[in-house]
Amino acid sequence: MRARGISPLDHGKLYAAKLNEDGTGEWLELTINKPAQQERFKEEGALLIFARVAADILGATPMDRPEWTTVAPDGAIYWALTNNSRREMVGPGSPLAPNPDGHILRMVDSNNHTGNTFTRSIPFIAEETHEDGDETTFSDPDALWADPDGRLFIGTDGGQKKDLNNQLLVADPATGEIRRLFSGVDGDEITGVASTLNRKTLFTNTQHPGNGDPTLTNFPAPTDGVTIPRDCTVVISRKNGGIVGS
Repeated sequence: MRARGISPLDHGKLYAAKLNEDGTGEWLELTINKPAQQERFKEEGALLIFARVAADILGATPMDRPEWTTVAPDGAIYWALTNNSRREMVGPGSPLAPNPDGHILRMVDSNNHTGNTFTRSIPFIAEETHEDGDETTFSDPDALWADPDGRLFIGTDGGQKKDLNNQLLVADPATGEIRRLFSGVDGDEITGVASTLNRKTLFTNTQHPGNGDPTLTNFPAPTDGVTIPRDCTVVISRKNGGIVGS
């Protein structure tokens, strides 16, 4: 579109989600054609710039800092809600108040991603994993990827419990089983998940390891207390050459 001199932001419709208490939801169109928006905005461009304000006017549901989203093979959409320490009341799609550790939201559209309604559920609440042992413990979900078999890969960014570093986990939404696949270093964030077509090689990133402080880590260099740590892409494969995460 840009090559043809057309701005993609001049076409299409913008929606915000309203989640209901009964596990359903609807998409609310943000448009200047609605009287409630005309009282606040003089033109469509201003409405789009202040989309969050426009969403509040229509009664869209405030969420707990949605980060990444991914679509599973069965069409389910997963959202990483990383945390919300300032939340004062629970609500649709937000099970805890405050919610310092975040959760995963699952959404199923009513018409193959073109519908105006959806159903939703919460397959994982990070706080509930803290007592299950180190293998399943995680907080602050961020990166997400659903593989062709429906497994959910979760990268974290934030304060992990039990003195853990940020990590990449593999979860089964059907059974609730969670396994840790990769652990980062002090002060980093695990972000990005990509795979080769045969899924025998997985790529992920450690971002801002040590927050740049060489006294915390020198990753990926050997520890010397001096070398500045660097962002890195990490390549993961199984020793037996199988599908990563299976």
